[in-house]
Amino acid sequence: MEIIGVIVAGIIIGLLGKFVAPGNKDNIPIWLTILCGIGGVIIGWFIYTAFGGNGSAGIDWVRWLVAILVAAVLVVAASTLTGRNASRRV
Repeated sequence: MEIIGVIVAGIIIGLLGKFVAPGNKDNIPIWLTILCGIGGVIIGWFIYTAFGGNGSAGIDWVRWLVAILVAAVLVVAASTLTGRNASRRV
């Protein structure tokens, strides 16, 4: 059941990461945004626990902010690596 939660959180975090990323990052496909979000959740939670985060009884906002920032970095990296440019001439 945890994997479904990670996928749902990854979709949301990926879209938030795309929103937070600087510049126009609309040139990557939605499936890549979702993968960046899932990666952001997994890597963000790992970074959070590596730096001493142990969670809280309620919603752990710091863990979610780290996940969003990691997803934003992954969206920027994916946009740069895919090299899709909306302003290309045919």
